[in-house]
Amino acid sequence: MNTKILLEHLYIVFASVIVSIAAGLPLGVMASLYRPLRKPILWISELLQTVPALALLGLVMLVVGAGKTTVIIGLLLYSLLPIVHNTYLGLETIDQGIKRAARGMGMSRLDRLFSVELPLSFPMIFTGIRIATVTSVGIAVFATSVGGGGLGSIINQGIRTQNMKLILSGTLTLMAMAVIFDGVMALIEKRLNKRVSA
Repeated sequence: MNTKILLEHLYIVFASVIVSIAAGLPLGVMASLYRPLRKPILWISELLQTVPALALLGLVMLVVGAGKTTVIIGLLLYSLLPIVHNTYLGLETIDQGIKRAARGMGMSRLDRLFSVELPLSFPMIFTGIRIATVTSVGIAVFATSVGGGGLGSIINQGIRTQNMKLILSGTLTLMAMAVIFDGVMALIEKRLNKRVSA
């Protein structure tokens, strides 16, 4: 396995997850705080998820051009749904008694959000991040179709040359990466849930 290609794939995944969190978290908070924006934000994030990944990357490429930026933007759009929805649901499912107690202590809306509500909802938010990360590992395989590189280039090369070894190498690496990410993040998620329920 070419280390450069593996690192390229990891870079695409990590970069896309970071920008997805940076965009999805505020959108989820806005959906919770501002009722008029709730339906449009949730609807758009759901709509983006229905577009086939390769088609979405192709549309982004028409605007941005080929390269890793196209892949990162495409994965950002595709990853919004779990992060936005889990952020919204995490904030909405906080016990109303806790919210009233925070208001009774004289905390401002922002204080309640950052000191009480986001910490309590973070386990659910992290679940969304976990889903987005594992999904991005698989979808990033299409990066090679828009000039982004990654493990998809090995699989494509194997298909073109009918080389089963290359195809299996790329596929098994992707599977191992997804399983490792999911397993590690599942452990973190379990600890977060224990900490909140303690």
